[in-house]
Amino acid sequence: MLTNYVYKLRPNRTQSSKMSAWIDMLRSQYNWCLGDRICQYSQQFIQGDYCDIRTKGEASPLTCFVSKSGATGNPWKDSKLNKEGKARNPRRSAGDIQITALPELKMARPWYSGIDSTVLQQNVKRLDIAYKNFFEGRGFPKFKNRSNFTSFTFVMGIKIKGNKIYLPKLGWMRFYNSRSIPDGFTIKACAVRKRQNGWYVSIRIEDKSVPEYSATAVGDSPKVIGCDLGITKLVHLSDGYQIKNPKLSTNKKAKRTLKIRQRRVSRKTKGSKNRKKAAIQVGKFHQKISDKRQAYQWKAANLIVSRNVDVIAIEDLNISGMMRRCKVKSDEKTGRFLKNGQSRKKGLNRAIFDASWGDLGLKIEYLAAKQGKIVIKVNPKHSSQECRNCGHIDQSNRDGEKFICVECGYHEHADIGAAKTIRDRALKMVRGDSAKLGVQHLNAQKISPRRTGKRGEFGNLSNQDIKNEIS
Repeated sequence: MLTNYVYKLRPNRTQSSKMSAWIDMLRSQYNWCLGDRICQYSQQFIQGDYCDIRTKGEASPLTCFVSKSGATGNPWKDSKLNKEGKARNPRRSAGDIQITALPELKMARPWYSGIDSTVLQQNVKRLDIAYKNFFEGRGFPKFKNRSNFTSFTFVMGIKIKGNKIYLPKLGWMRFYNSRSIPDGFTIKACAVRKRQNGWYVSIRIEDKSVPEYSATAVGDSPKVIGCDLGITKLVHLSDGYQIKNPKLSTNKKAKRTLKIRQRRVSRKTKGSKNRKKAAIQVGKFHQKISDKRQAYQWKAANLIVSRNVDVIAIEDLNISGMMRRCKVKSDEKTGRFLKNGQSRKKGLNRAIFDASWGDLGLKIEYLAAKQGKIVIKVNPKHSSQECRNCGHIDQSNRDGEKFICVECGYHEHADIGAAKTIRDRALKMVRGDSAKLGVQHLNAQKISPRRTGKRGEFGNLSNQDIKNEIS
């Protein structure tokens, strides 16, 4: 079993300044390695034939490697026999080449010798993970700046004794031991991260004797609950329960406080110490909001998972697509840009970012796995526009939080009805895929609407609540 514990560090001034210098050097190394790989790819696959300076002959990048001055040069190694007597693959990956070139980096730049070797190696592997994510369909790796590169990782030589932790090349360091590590767990790695109010360490511990969490078997009639994510309410459940959205960064007080603190930054002289101090106050305010959001989402996830159900159905939302900018509109005659609704959508994007649906879904999956429950992601297409009585789908069925079918006149709360539709789709998937009950994620299929003659089905809401929701 693997798990992570997070603690706040209490470094002295020397250790704090050394870790800050490490982050700057590691960010420079990461950017150089990324630039070297981009240059290697450009020279090997994009450029045309070139003239070799040494041989003064024509060469092709497809057959001859160019960037020998970089760490990604010399991709071939001597083929040796492994333990089984077979020849090893002489071709090395870019990450292996750059890790092998670390001694040369320390000789050329001696100040890198002060950083632990495993930290430098993990920094290169961090770039490997970024490339792996890119090949799986995510964005291309980007160059890092001070705002998005704030951590480094140790994998060896970590020791803990009481409220002190030993980190290689940094020495013993105190930390707030707010959560003792259970007996039997061994330290596998730790990540040190810099935040606005100090340094934090995330320790990964493992106990092989403790089995991993496994989903329990679901019977013929499983209990399923549907979750519809929203902005007015954070989550609408299919049993009628609603979880409020605190709107921590989009409420009136938070927006005014943030506006004042950002204005203080803009009025300070660029590059001055006062400007840096004012920027730190802005960062601390964002961190305070983030911590509140995390705490609230854990409570909401616990509330959802602790219900007496076997399967939890959540929406499979394309959040990045929902927050994408509107397409540009222009007049064909004059060429002027026309209004495309982006100024109005900006407020919606902020509300979606504040709700943080993706993080909430991850917390629900984590807690559900601990309790042996199954989480299914369902396609939410037309879930709030589909009539649960006649199956008619029309955009005009919904008006805000009200749902009134234009065909049969069926009415209910739009978001709670959407949660029930998600629940029914998940139930259909569970019954149809009984052999895959241990799978956490299932792709949604086209499902016929659930036919029911009940009207005004609102779960555990009272009659007065129903009137308030409809009116």
